[in-house]
Amino acid sequence: MCAALERARWTVWDREALLLSRAYIDAIQRAGAVALMIPPDAWVEDHPGDVLDGLDALMLAGGADIDPGSYGERRHRCTKNTRPERDRAEIALTLEALQRDLPLLGICRGMQLLNVALGGSLVQHLPDDVGHTDHRRSLGSFDNADHDVRLEPGSLAARACGELRHRTKSHHHQAVDRLGEGVEASGWSVLDGLVEAIELPAARWALGVQWHPEVDPRSRVLASFVADTAEALVEA
Repeated sequence: MCAALERARWTVWDREALLLSRAYIDAIQRAGAVALMIPPDAWVEDHPGDVLDGLDALMLAGGADIDPGSYGERRHRCTKNTRPERDRAEIALTLEALQRDLPLLGICRGMQLLNVALGGSLVQHLPDDVGHTDHRRSLGSFDNADHDVRLEPGSLAARACGELRHRTKSHHHQAVDRLGEGVEASGWSVLDGLVEAIELPAARWALGVQWHPEVDPRSRVLASFVADTAEALVEA
């Protein structure tokens, strides 16, 4: 799992920290896998292969807005708290993982990062584009954050979710715009048709979801990710 680089406070300390919500780790462990956190630093950016040598799959977690310079656009006034060093490290890891055909799951920001890594772009502030704030109703909370996503029949997204209409927990103000090379949309919000799932049909298992399955005990996405990773290891 790619960790975030953020300012954080704990006990008497107020410093930069590498962190992830515990919900990601708990969900992966419940699915039967071991979770390891990868720091977003320059060494990882320059040596993604050395990192992936010891891993069976890669997960891109949620977090800060992606620097629009990563996809060749100017910064919107509402694009804030970007971490370009994290973007660069995760893009390097993503491209290396795809080259190795490792199973890859992107969650929220991770879905956007997957698209950007392959040459796609993002909508930088959804209220300006779709005219509402229903994709992020309460800052810092998943309460009252449910909406349905319609999934493409036969897609990896549909298989991972186990259904064609999936209830999701959402917290984002950016989204996929232009699709990257080899990327296909496979899920759309019933609110407004926004792309909420993407995948790479040419890959063994590469999926991005705009919602947060790690906080939803009903979701099968992470269990499917782990199970298909284990299957890939048996086949190797």
